[in-house]
Amino acid sequence: MRISVSSDMDEPVARLLVAELRERGHQVRPYGALRPGADPRWALCSEAAARDVARGVAEQAVVCCWTGTGASIAANKVPGVRAALCADAVTADGARRWNDANVLALSLRLTSAPLLKEILDAWFAAAPSQDEEDRANVAHVEALDARPR
Repeated sequence: MRISVSSDMDEPVARLLVAELRERGHQVRPYGALRPGADPRWALCSEAAARDVARGVAEQAVVCCWTGTGASIAANKVPGVRAALCADAVTADGARRWNDANVLALSLRLTSAPLLKEILDAWFAAAPSQDEEDRANVAHVEALDARPR
């Protein structure tokens, strides 16, 4: 799978994220502090990774900043993106299952190496729900992108 990854800081957990994704066989497109010479500001690098998903350049993205909040806000401004800030595996599973999230947001401050692996395991193991109510909710969120602001 092609996955775009952004981080506003070159932190050990961000480097581990890239290594873990590659070890799992994914193609990684790095942004921000993960790509030498790139703009590391969280709003810009998170947007760039999210735009890859919206354009179909990547199937999914993982965006990181110190709390994960700014990265998720920036990613969610891109039409077609459903970013979820996940601090644990149960939340990651639910985000994929019920919300059909296509961008995972992580906190560089709170995510340890073992927790990162648990979150990624849950994220990649879950499939979007086919339940009618869940699909209707996702369709409603998608329709919000088309509404004038």
